[in-house]
Amino acid sequence: QVQLVESGGGLVEAGDSLRLSCAASGRTFSRYTMGWFRQAPGKEREFVAAISWSGINTYYPDSVKGRFTISRDNAKNTVYLQMNSLKPEDTAVYYCAAGSRMVLSTTPREYDYWGQGTQVTVSS
Repeated sequence: QVQLVESGGGLVEAGDSLRLSCAASGRTFSRYTMGWFRQAPGKEREFVAAISWSGINTYYPDSVKGRFTISRDNAKNTVYLQMNSLKPEDTAVYYCAAGSRMVLSTTPREYDYWGQGTQVTVSS
């Protein structure tokens, strides 16, 4: 069992940066692939980033590639999402997720555990 708690969201202006954190409980954090997703009102949950258990492999969709960076610190049981050059279309609730499969999945159903989400609002 893994419990996830996101933090770091807030209201920023376009072009600003934010760093989200996701703290995980449990001793097996390093065994999980970690992902970030987001969901805007009236839209489906959207893949944002994923990182392998070792931190060596990452994957991003084109919409955030070059602006967002996912990283993890297994000693601290924490995964991060550094978001730069934020745009109004990045506004959403951001969720972190943990998956036991050894693949960088973009599909929400392939992740086993989810946090409660943190709101990110980018004003124009």
